[in-house]
Amino acid sequence: VAAPVSVVLKDINFDFDKYVIRPGDAEILKQNREWFSANAGKKMRIEGYCDERGTVEYNLVLGQKRADSAKAYLVNLGVDGKQIKTVSYGKEKPIDPGHNEAAWAKNRRAHFSPLP
Repeated sequence: VAAPVSVVLKDINFDFDKYVIRPGDAEILKQNREWFSANAGKKMRIEGYCDERGTVEYNLVLGQKRADSAKAYLVNLGVDGKQIKTVSYGKEKPIDPGHNEAAWAKNRRAHFSPLP
């Protein structure tokens, strides 16, 4: 009996002030799509994040656009949109606490979490 395939969900990143899926991140989304094949009927949450620049309100909207953009891409790949919830954390919860371009680039992301 073959062992179940484990699909690791990977984050994607965004350019400053953008929510367009970049070509390299599109490849990551194609890999993340496989998670749905390996976990039939399960749901996931896509969390949108921003770097620390800009207002709280602006970044909450931008983070939502990033999460929604990733969801739309997965739906275009054939995933049922009802299996995906989106949320924005804006500039809250940075993955890198630094105050420079390297940290900001890491913090501009969409994170994918399986839901119980």
